[in-house]
Amino acid sequence: MDFLTEQDAVKYEKDGYLVLEGLLTSDECDALRHRMGEIVEDMDVPEHCRVQFSTNHDEQLKTQGNADYFITSGDKIRFFFEKGVFNDKGDFTVPKERSLNKIGHALHAIEPLYKTVTHSPKIQGIAKKLDMKKPVILQSMYIFKQPGIGGEVTPHQDATFLYTVPLGRVIGVWIALEDATLQNGCLWFIPGSHNSGISRRMVRTPKGTFPLTDFTGREQEYDEMLFIPAPVKKGGVVLIHGEVVHRSARNTSEDSRHVYTFHLMDSKETSWSPDNWLQPTEKLPFPSLYT
Repeated sequence: MDFLTEQDAVKYEKDGYLVLEGLLTSDECDALRHRMGEIVEDMDVPEHCRVQFSTNHDEQLKTQGNADYFITSGDKIRFFFEKGVFNDKGDFTVPKERSLNKIGHALHAIEPLYKTVTHSPKIQGIAKKLDMKKPVILQSMYIFKQPGIGGEVTPHQDATFLYTVPLGRVIGVWIALEDATLQNGCLWFIPGSHNSGISRRMVRTPKGTFPLTDFTGREQEYDEMLFIPAPVKKGGVVLIHGEVVHRSARNTSEDSRHVYTFHLMDSKETSWSPDNWLQPTEKLPFPSLYT
């Protein structure tokens, strides 16, 4: 039996997102978390790389756009931190394992365990059921959502950052490695909002200019009452249409909310924008999902 049913596919197309339980076993989740713990333990962060990650419009320009570290991370494993975890001297104010917002953006290509999960038969089956002809993997991230300090992710659409012509060719795969709850910052969606296009794009600026990225347009204002929570159990997955509006609240609980997430693009008759921050490289062209 297919992991993703026809009924599931219809619901995804209608709402722009879908929650499915049981993609991974508890042991598989624990293995991914254990390996990430090893990566963090071995982390050596250069002083100039101690940037902080935010989805707030102005802070994105400051912290990401000015940082070559971010814009060249598509074929590497790099570290991005929560607000307030460094003092004025650049030293950690919290244990380093509690300091990270995310690690990205090529776990799917560099780390064997993450590569296996990304290319798993269940993931390939999902893509086929959603009629993806030539899916490629764009990027991958491990998101920590640290207890007490895990930052808010403001309402946005993934196509703002991962733009294609035509739109509608990108899917986010968001795998909960721990329970994602109302208390620790689960995702919230506006169902059906993937049918209205996008109002903002993050684009590369001309070479030799700063910041390295800029935004065109502005994020719309959204009615809070339209957002629906999407809690998911450990091992479950949320499929996210590239244009659906979603957000997550700050984690004010005592529990972390670890997630492994990656984005797929159907490359058949699709143009990847050369203005996107993320670009394939000679070292890592976007790899095919189907193996």
